[in-house]
Amino acid sequence: MRISIVIPALNEAAQIAATLAPLQSLRAQGHEIVVVDGGSSDDTAHRAQPLCDRILDAPRGRARQMNAGAQAARGDVLWFLHADTRASSTAMDALLAALRRPQFAWGRFDVRLSGAHPLLRVVENLMNLRSRWTGIATGDQGIFVRRHLFETVGGFPDIPLMEDIALSRRLKREAAPICLRERLVTSSRRWEQRGVVRTTLLMWRLRFAYWLGASPERLAAQYQRR
Repeated sequence: MRISIVIPALNEAAQIAATLAPLQSLRAQGHEIVVVDGGSSDDTAHRAQPLCDRILDAPRGRARQMNAGAQAARGDVLWFLHADTRASSTAMDALLAALRRPQFAWGRFDVRLSGAHPLLRVVENLMNLRSRWTGIATGDQGIFVRRHLFETVGGFPDIPLMEDIALSRRLKREAAPICLRERLVTSSRRWEQRGVVRTTLLMWRLRFAYWLGASPERLAAQYQRR
């Protein structure tokens, strides 16, 4: 079963090589890496070129970029990985083992935030517990899904925010996720730049508003203003 790792990127020259380097062992086994650039003004594409199988250009926006990557990918399984997220060899082994389970349809990993602030340990554990309880995954958790199921649910909805939540809801109607306990390490820069408590409260408020029916466009505008 071939995996296509789809990575949306925008001005990630400082991060992209460190994200792609650990994935080379999967490339050596015949899996592929597709980087989808959303119009970077830095050196992202040049630095990614030797470490991936193809680089695509797509309109800016994670949903659009990931859908473009999925359409071009050749694998039976799609693994959506953020450009600032690192996968260990242990996590990759866990993914390969999960793909051999007969009940596998889709899933995600636990996450660890990269920073050292003690509150980040609380935030990441709450993220993992909430996801395991609700069956809803965020993009930081590295969603993986069989291609035919991804296509059946229509892929990521074309919205500027909450595309990962919306996809999880669609997938959850078809099958329960496999929740892997191995952790991906994702950048804590959002929390460090804006403050751990402030960022956490903002994200909770936006998700609650989305659950109540607020439009992703309005929520994206609020997120950008903050």
